[in-house]
Amino acid sequence: MPARLNPARAGATLAFMKTLAPSYLKHQFLIAMPHMADPNFAQTLTYIVEHNANGAMGLVVNRPQELNLADILEQLRPDEEPPASTLQIPIYQGGPVQTDRGFVLHSQECSYQATVALQGLSLSTSQDVLFAIAEGIGPKRSLITLGYAGWEAGQLEAELADNAWLNCPFDPEILFGLACEQRLQAAAQSLGINLALLTSQAGHA
Repeated sequence: MPARLNPARAGATLAFMKTLAPSYLKHQFLIAMPHMADPNFAQTLTYIVEHNANGAMGLVVNRPQELNLADILEQLRPDEEPPASTLQIPIYQGGPVQTDRGFVLHSQECSYQATVALQGLSLSTSQDVLFAIAEGIGPKRSLITLGYAGWEAGQLEAELADNAWLNCPFDPEILFGLACEQRLQAAAQSLGINLALLTSQAGHA
């Protein structure tokens, strides 16, 4: 069943909360509101991989770690020197769950041992996608994370109702075409929202 929004409460929320769909948010972006207190998600942009009655899974896409693909390859193939190009490929903090597990969001022209097709996007979790990227024969566009974000049944809906998040349509140009520090604001701007102004308003509440 879709999440139901109390009409009286809905009328009292900010106008931009109309973007809250009464249905599930798979293949959308989650924008952390400026007052987000959880350090795992403060100032994050998250891509929702799955959202259904059992809960939700997402990948944070704007928090690079102090790691690059070369570091990962050195662990996977300790006897081989990683290509120099892999030093320039960042690894992102995908979320606080299973932080030793890799997830690669990428364009759909390639498929690997463990690839799930999304809407105009693919998610791969097998090592072969990392090797392909390193060898220059991987997908044209990709983003690599370690870990993911998870929500139990009803948890994300409750957080949305508490105004912890905004949601907006997925845009591949935000994910792949912008520097990581620009992605959060770009997603908010797609809704006509300036997060800096929300921060200012919260400070004067």
